[in-house]
Amino acid sequence: MIKITCMGAAGTVTGSNYLIEDSRGKKMLVDCGLFQGGKQTEWRNSADWGFDPREIGTLLLTHAHIDHSGRIPKLVKDGFQGKIITSPPTVELCEIMLLDSGHVQEMEAEWQTRKNKRKGSKKGFQALYTVEDARASLQYLSPVERDQVIDIEPGIKARFRNAGHILGSSIIELWIEDAGAEIKIVFSGDIGKNRQLIVKDPFEITDTDYLFIESTYGNRLHRSFEDSQAELLDAIRYAVSNNEKVIIPAFAVERTQEIIYLLGEFYRNGSLPDIPIYLDSPLAIKATEIFRKNKKYYDEKAAAIVDQGFDPFDMPNLKFTPSTEESMAINRKPGSAIVIAGSGMCTAGRIKHHLKHNLWRSGVSIVIVGFQAMGTTGRRIVDGEKQVRIFREDVSVAAKVFTIGGFSAHADQKGLLEWAGHFAGSNPRVFVTHGEPTASETLAAKLKEDLNLEAYVPRMRESLILEPKKVTHAMAPEAAPEDMNQIMRANVINIEKELEELKRRLAKKDKEISEVDIDRLKYIEEEFRMVLPE
Repeated sequence: MIKITCMGAAGTVTGSNYLIEDSRGKKMLVDCGLFQGGKQTEWRNSADWGFDPREIGTLLLTHAHIDHSGRIPKLVKDGFQGKIITSPPTVELCEIMLLDSGHVQEMEAEWQTRKNKRKGSKKGFQALYTVEDARASLQYLSPVERDQVIDIEPGIKARFRNAGHILGSSIIELWIEDAGAEIKIVFSGDIGKNRQLIVKDPFEITDTDYLFIESTYGNRLHRSFEDSQAELLDAIRYAVSNNEKVIIPAFAVERTQEIIYLLGEFYRNGSLPDIPIYLDSPLAIKATEIFRKNKKYYDEKAAAIVDQGFDPFDMPNLKFTPSTEESMAINRKPGSAIVIAGSGMCTAGRIKHHLKHNLWRSGVSIVIVGFQAMGTTGRRIVDGEKQVRIFREDVSVAAKVFTIGGFSAHADQKGLLEWAGHFAGSNPRVFVTHGEPTASETLAAKLKEDLNLEAYVPRMRESLILEPKKVTHAMAPEAAPEDMNQIMRANVINIEKELEELKRRLAKKDKEISEVDIDRLKYIEEEFRMVLPE
């Protein structure tokens, strides 16, 4: 008997974390990500683990993105002393990303403490973990090359395969011997698109007993890459024609490098206007240097650019701005420029300053090139809200917003079905995770309809008892936050806001109901389930 409990990324896109237990009492994890997307989600970061970190022998890490790696420092802080096995580029990226995350945690705790004091409370706010906690966790990272079977411990083997999502991202194949039989389980991690920039296409696996597959875009189709390139150029030209800036919120790892790569192509073919390009993210600057070093992981096209004597991540008008002073100077300079900054969902980092200075200006281009989770500032901008709150100030949205889905590092519904289709001959039982409810349920239905694969969408902290071709389900109660009343009040306020916005849209009978409206309704249903548990 093997038990897998979905400790994160169930009913949501973030917080990826699977607890695996065998009949001998051995425990291991796949991923240990941070929950992101507002109070209604992020309280889980400090909730009880649901297991004892000291009992975990191994953590298998699919890739470096914070929603997959971001709670590693807390895991170590709470007693984990095992191995964290992952690909070599992921080790390098985690070394910068986890330290940066520790800094963010410290800053948020400091801000919350000041806020409490202004309200007359003497209660301090403890950071989820610190920079030093993050640094202490790095010693447990253990790099292994992909495509080789490794022994985790007697009776348990694993192999990392290229996921095609970001540099170093992996699919995990896991073999566990239990009660005289061997069961194979595949964890997709985040699956990339075919023909994605820089990295190679996802590896095609053909057999497994059980498959855990992500569903970030399980209900969406991306625009074509060619159309997306053209739209990025349109966004740049629009801002240049108005002598205004192009603001691009981008994740520090992969998305930033893809945008720089594309701008380099535009520069080499003469289509890029002669304006400054600022990479205004210390983390993204460090990540770009890691991409430059790891050329052996490039796809054929990126490798060919290097062979021609070009650096795919450089051009004459590209300027790195690591210091705060250099960052502040960008908005003091008149005229057009392209500004790439994090965070990718506009919830933290320097992008908030650039939005505050530019979002209210007509003629500015805001270019959204990545997934925006529910509750984030980026999602509100994409959803067409007329004002968003930045640094406790309401800022009008007068800039032109370009939402370009074709640059996503995630496969869309078609890509996920194509990748999952390679398993059809082995007829695995499929568990659909890492998606908002609509996306996961839609993909599960398509897996059955198109591929005749039985698919199930687990709930948060649901345990799945796996035996050869047999699954038993068991729900565990989710730990409540310390101040449930506070969380409930926050949820009710959020629900009321969403309901009012949905009523406003429905009242416009001449407006066609969009997928955004349906997503909002599903979101409200999920919120009610959280606030009014059974």
